Amino acid sequence: MSYKWTSQEVEILEEMAESHTAQQIAQRLIRHRYHRSLEGIRKKLYSLGYSVRPTLDNYSCNQIAKVLQVDSSTVAGWVKRGWLKGTKRSSHHYQVKSQDLKRFLNNPPRRIRNLITSLDQLAVKYLVG
Repeated sequence: MSYKWTSQEVEILEEMAESHTAQQIAQRLIRHRYHRSLEGIRKKLYSLGYSVRPTLDNYSCNQIAKVLQVDSSTVAGWVKRGWLKGTKRSSHHYQVKSQDLKRFLNNPPRRIRNLITSLDQLAVKYLVG
């Protein structure tokens, strides 16, 4: 038996879809007194056009650098300076969420604005949609 998704449930899904797992979304729904199976959450995410594997929406500095055709140490430097939000995965590796990369590319720091605007816009679109 399936129940129609409420607008609040869909709002929670869309808020969490790009950065949380189905299990984490289920826990948030439970806190709001909604009960959905993991399979139900995965199906709804898929029907809304989201990936059910949020790691696909995360990038390493190397991946970003290859697409933007800059050195990976440049991208890591942006993270270290706090310009680009990233999570440290090991002593020299960071993971950047797609939404944070999009925010950075749409509103870069003044010092590197010319560099960002000179990047291949098709490559930028490939990364952040």
